[in-house]
Amino acid sequence: MAYTTIDKSSLHFNTKLWTGNSTNSTAITGVGFQPDMTWIKNRSQTDNHAIFDAIRGATYRIYPNATDAQIQATNSLASFDSDGMTLAGGDNGNATSSNGVAWCWKANGQGSSNTDGSINTTATSANTTSGFSMSTASMNASGTWTIGHGLGVAPKVVLVKVTGATSDWWMWHESLGGGGKYIKLNINGSSGNDSTVWNNAVPTSSLFSMGSNTWSQNTTFIAYCFADVQGFSKMGSYIGNGNADGTFVYTGFKPAWVLIKNTQANETWMLFDNKRLGYNVANSKLNPDETAVEGSGTFLDLLSNGFKIRTSASTLNTNAQSFIYMAFAEAPLVGSNNVPANAR
Repeated sequence: MAYTTIDKSSLHFNTKLWTGNSTNSTAITGVGFQPDMTWIKNRSQTDNHAIFDAIRGATYRIYPNATDAQIQATNSLASFDSDGMTLAGGDNGNATSSNGVAWCWKANGQGSSNTDGSINTTATSANTTSGFSMSTASMNASGTWTIGHGLGVAPKVVLVKVTGATSDWWMWHESLGGGGKYIKLNINGSSGNDSTVWNNAVPTSSLFSMGSNTWSQNTTFIAYCFADVQGFSKMGSYIGNGNADGTFVYTGFKPAWVLIKNTQANETWMLFDNKRLGYNVANSKLNPDETAVEGSGTFLDLLSNGFKIRTSASTLNTNAQSFIYMAFAEAPLVGSNNVPANAR
């Protein structure tokens, strides 16, 4: 019996590595699809993380680790291409001899306006197969708003950043609880509760809400929404045990990418993937809320059906504390061809 309709996860999410050369028109190929959103980091130099997407335009970047408004960069990403992307200049992972990484998601191109909410989006690009969508709009009135996300199912994670002004990165994660819960991607803080962030409402199959005290009038925002898809993506939580023989988290697939945050303490975000080291147990980590270079250590195992924590560090495994995660698949546990995944 099939576990998922997505037998080849790399058609919807993939990680790409390269060595920088600081030149214009540097083609990064082998992604396997045309990315609609890519998150780039220079692994070997202190530098901002940078996110680009097709609905804002490939040359516009925002920093997950900072509050800065978006900027149009002429020496960073030049274009999204059929099998990857083209870099221009030496920024964001393309400095000479530096090591770059890009995490790439497929949505639905530039998309089109979604009119389901109280504010029409300028564009919503939704991949209903993989449970990922992007929306942008201009906030032209004060108050509270609902926004159409286009997924057809309720997202488990909503990540929003004002792009026309300085702003935190606000995340709603289902495992945090109700409509007032939030956590910020750009800082190491614990989760909070404020009814004005999401208008005290949880996302529905068509809409998410934005509250009156968080979003600036007369500016623009970008929203990334993620749903669970069996065998491909999972947003959940686990409780730490404070032991190097740590918690096992079942995802139902072999993870390609895992993002983890301690929600009860001021601890950095931890990000892992299946490409930067390629074997268990020591996994190279990056911190989305920091500019730091890639670090290494004994952190976790990526297994055929989930991941297992292999450290007692408070960033991943404080006893009795709660940790949220987002995970995307390298391969389903068992696909429609009945071929099982293996641990790496």
